[in-house]
Amino acid sequence: MTVDNGVRVMAGTFVLVSLALGWWVHPAWFLFTTFVGVNLIQSAFTGFCPAASILKKLGFKDASGGGCCCK
Repeated sequence: MTVDNGVRVMAGTFVLVSLALGWWVHPAWFLFTTFVGVNLIQSAFTGFCPAASILKKLGFKDASGGGCCCK
């Protein structure tokens, strides 16, 4: 799996889990959903993506010729 795909999987999982926790556990978990969304937006503008950095350290390969904002 590439870093680009890993970032998408990680973000989608975090959003779904935080929505479930916000619905069934406590509404404060919706703040985590907000954090994920803000992080995705800032990475589009700055090119800095903490999730991509973590996945690269875990051994995920860079996309060859892809157009991801997380470089």
